Amino acid sequence: MVADKRYKIRLKKGDFVVVRSGKYKGQSGKVLSTHPLLNAVTVEGLNIVKKHVKPDKAHPQGGILEITKPIAVGKVGIMDPVTKGPTRITHKIVDGTKKRFYKSNGKEIQ
Repeated sequence: MVADKRYKIRLKKGDFVVVRSGKYKGQSGKVLSTHPLLNAVTVEGLNIVKKHVKPDKAHPQGGILEITKPIAVGKVGIMDPVTKGPTRITHKIVDGTKKRFYKSNGKEIQ
């Protein structure tokens, strides 16, 4: 299901996130990609599913592949390095440039 609306995702590729709810609650990983049309992110090592593929040039025998599916942005939060827990992101303009900050402690996200 692809919508016409692009969601504003505050997470970026490479951010370390913690899952806040669902099957993978408490687990963490690095964001591999963002999907603004789906309002989701792909997290390394989470939400892995098995996909059955027919034989083709890439997989002459066919078979069962394990792929990582996107997870909803609302279920994950960026990991705060101080508390080691999930937190939200806020933006502030510093010296004319927009920066990202942790909501919990106000420190800048590197």
